[in-house]
Amino acid sequence: MIKSLSNIQAPIDAEIKEFHLRFKEAMKSDVPLLDTVTNFIVRRKGKQMRPMFIFLSAKICGEVNDLTYHAASLVELLHTATLIHDDVVDDSMQRRGFFSLNALWGNKISVLVGDYLLSKGLLLSIENNAINLLKITSNAVQEMSEGELLQIEKARRLDIKEEVYFQIIRKKTASLIASACASGAASTTSDEAIIQKMRDFGEKIGIAFQIRDDLFDFGDGDAGKPQGNDIQEKKMTLPLIHALNMTTKEQRNYIINIVKNENTNPKKIREVTDFVLASPGIEYARQMMYKYRSEAFEILRTLPYSEARESLEDLVNYVTERKK
Repeated sequence: MIKSLSNIQAPIDAEIKEFHLRFKEAMKSDVPLLDTVTNFIVRRKGKQMRPMFIFLSAKICGEVNDLTYHAASLVELLHTATLIHDDVVDDSMQRRGFFSLNALWGNKISVLVGDYLLSKGLLLSIENNAINLLKITSNAVQEMSEGELLQIEKARRLDIKEEVYFQIIRKKTASLIASACASGAASTTSDEAIIQKMRDFGEKIGIAFQIRDDLFDFGDGDAGKPQGNDIQEKKMTLPLIHALNMTTKEQRNYIINIVKNENTNPKKIREVTDFVLASPGIEYARQMMYKYRSEAFEILRTLPYSEARESLEDLVNYVTERKK
């Protein structure tokens, strides 16, 4: 049975509550407009899984301290900044069911707010002499940008092979979860081998997390029916890539043409989703997700048992079995 996030969070409940207070403080500004926007951001925070990865990783490796809180704030500041910039780039009007910043305040203010959050993260690291944490998270931001640009480049021709797909999601999605686990560990231990181990663990979970998102687009969740959002955005997900690899050249060219040129036509989108659902693509993607989850568990279980480690295992199960 998959535990709820509130149950998984139990060993770090006090730390998460304290983090919320510190993060809200870190977002404050003397500029009224900026303060209004950042308050909106704080109120619209999601499931807070990245802070959970940080605090649980920290507890596995030692005792939570001020550096752990700095790590959690830094990752959330940088992550939030990249989401704001992503919404501008994608011209997205919604974020987690609410209006996005650019929908409410426009692109110019959104970009500047994203820049402000990036600068707050940099200053937070410098002021607290947390250069090692800054290095970990800055590498993640660099990889996220590279992954996004690689995806845009490949979307022009839709010639993404499976190895390129994994390169994209490792950079674009997994790098941030990897940095969360690594910075949590780095806040409580100086053992580079342990920090690298937690980074590797986080990367594998990040890859599994993205594959789970891929499956949602084909109805593998609460919605119960295909959404087709990734197809509309010309994203080559793992189920689609594998389905294309297992079909004829003619069928492959036909489906790619739909994704490239008819991706706003609901009937054509349904044709692509039906093609994937009738293929081995869904089951293959699910098995790959479980493969990365198993590899993550193997890494985690080389560390001593603790309540925090058990909760981190539960969080891994939640990430890969969640319904939305």
